[in-house]
Amino acid sequence: MPAIEVPSTVAAPSTRSPADVVSNVAIGVFIIAALYFGREVFVPVALAILFSFVLAPLVKGLQKLRAPRALAVFVVVLIAFATLAALTMAMVGQATQLASELPTYQSTIRAKIAALKGSGAGSGVLSRASDVLQDLGKELDRPKAESPVPSETPGLARDGRPIPVEVHQPEPGAIETLQAFLAPLIHPLTTTGIVLIFVVFILLKREDLRNRFIRLTGTYDLQKTTAAFDDAGKRLSRLFLTQLIVNAGFGVVIGCGLAAIGVPSALLWGILAAILRFIPYLGAVLSAVFPMVIAASVDPGWMMLALTAALFVIAEPLAGHVIEPLAYGRSTGLSPIAIVVAATFWTWLWGPIGLVLATPLTVCLVVLGRHVERLEFLDVMLGDRPALSAPEIFYQRILAGDPAEAADKAEEVLKERSLSAYYDEVALEGLRLAAADEARGVLDTPRRNQILATIREVVEDLSDHDDRRPSRDAGTADPETEATVEQTNEQEGASDLPVLTAAELKDTFRDGGGVVCIGARSQLDEAAALMLGQILEKHGLAAEALPPTALLAPGMERLVARAPALICLCYIGPHNAAHVKYALRRLRRRLPTAILVLGELSQVSSLLADIKGPSLADDVETSLRGICRLCLQFAETTGAAGGRAHHLE
Repeated sequence: MPAIEVPSTVAAPSTRSPADVVSNVAIGVFIIAALYFGREVFVPVALAILFSFVLAPLVKGLQKLRAPRALAVFVVVLIAFATLAALTMAMVGQATQLASELPTYQSTIRAKIAALKGSGAGSGVLSRASDVLQDLGKELDRPKAESPVPSETPGLARDGRPIPVEVHQPEPGAIETLQAFLAPLIHPLTTTGIVLIFVVFILLKREDLRNRFIRLTGTYDLQKTTAAFDDAGKRLSRLFLTQLIVNAGFGVVIGCGLAAIGVPSALLWGILAAILRFIPYLGAVLSAVFPMVIAASVDPGWMMLALTAALFVIAEPLAGHVIEPLAYGRSTGLSPIAIVVAATFWTWLWGPIGLVLATPLTVCLVVLGRHVERLEFLDVMLGDRPALSAPEIFYQRILAGDPAEAADKAEEVLKERSLSAYYDEVALEGLRLAAADEARGVLDTPRRNQILATIREVVEDLSDHDDRRPSRDAGTADPETEATVEQTNEQEGASDLPVLTAAELKDTFRDGGGVVCIGARSQLDEAAALMLGQILEKHGLAAEALPPTALLAPGMERLVARAPALICLCYIGPHNAAHVKYALRRLRRRLPTAILVLGELSQVSSLLADIKGPSLADDVETSLRGICRLCLQFAETTGAAGGRAHHLE
């Protein structure tokens, strides 16, 4: 099933008080209790809502043919419930016929049990146990011996003891027989009637019900809310209708296959296979058990059982891994744990019907969580989308000092994205989150040192990867990796960045000058400089990342002695224009021939116009890929005589 996509937003910090939490828990307990004790009403309503999602596209199709809504609803509902009634009658007939034939399969089963035990019929533990159970059943069912008709004094036997008296109910009349026949049917017929009525009214008043629900959830942004609910309704209708068609097709294939094999009651098993396939994980297994047992009971050999097993082994993976991805995508929008928990919860709440409805109902809850702000916790708890964005996951891992997991996640993303795309749109965004924490004063020096050490290890682990987009998308089933790949953009990636050879470099970059990347103020700036230095090396430039101490007097002396051709000053943490200008002027005074590039990685656009100029930076960039592109242009066009005087527009 396709996940219901909505634009991602950054959640605001929670400000709920303990009283609000207790109130929400109390409301949740009340809702669960209401669903449990009111299941006689809520089960038909839930069925009606799901049926309405399935039938709504058909009603709209008839309306497009200029049929009145009432007529379209009547025709669609009549056909749907007539089909359900016909299938139910067919299942009852098949089950009755199968029950009457079961005793004839007893000898085959006993013979196979004996064959499995390696002995003749009538011996073996299982066979003897079967005989004991059958004899016990016959003994319990044997009627008591009738007493002789008394010929002596009424009420006394010949020996003077009282004669036992038995009271028998009179033979039931026609009315009693009819009542006994109709009593088991009253509840199913009542539920069907309620579902039918609700389906008709939901389809007739679909827009009115939508508007009322929008009114309940809030009208502060009517346009956005209406668009969200319309989109969700269309997606759910298409989702459930497609799932019904796929499962019905699976049932037809199973029924026809079992009929061709010769398994009795093939129609019954085909219908059950279609129904049970709505149950996650266990549905396909349960639908295969009963036909295999019957096949083993009918055929004296093992061929029918083998063919039946092969039918399910081929049909289920074909439906689950080929047909479903083509029909409606790879995912239900639910996490695997949520599917299991939902199946357990709804089964406890509503019994077997809850097990069948578990996945559709939970999908509806997730959709509500993605479109209704107050219910967002449902999407977080049950949805398959990562609870944290890719930069947040990266920041959380480096904050915890876990370079192994951070590198593993990066390795998965690099199967489909370039190294510079990952650094720019995941790692750098994670560092910006750290810079925000640093500005708030919640990131102390030891924690910043830990972040720098962790990123240093991650950069070293990724040193084997070239900075180019993989030629073939490897793909991944990890939701977090999928989300990261979707968030990275290769339009400005490394595909257009050349790898320069030594012959293509100008003299100043070839004669030991190279590029120096300096973290301007803090460990976070140095971490960004480490990533930039690695990207530059991947494209043929000799680069080195230096800490902020390189701007102090001893570090400046070593920098002057080295005489780099290009210096990139990286800022990602909190800073001000005065500090940036001071650092650039100092570098310009001590290294007048070097090209100065400012990496304004915190994306503070107000500084760009003030800093870029002949007396300060030669150019300014706000991304690692942009800096790399700029450095490559300088390295290709700036000669030894021109130095920094040659400026690229």
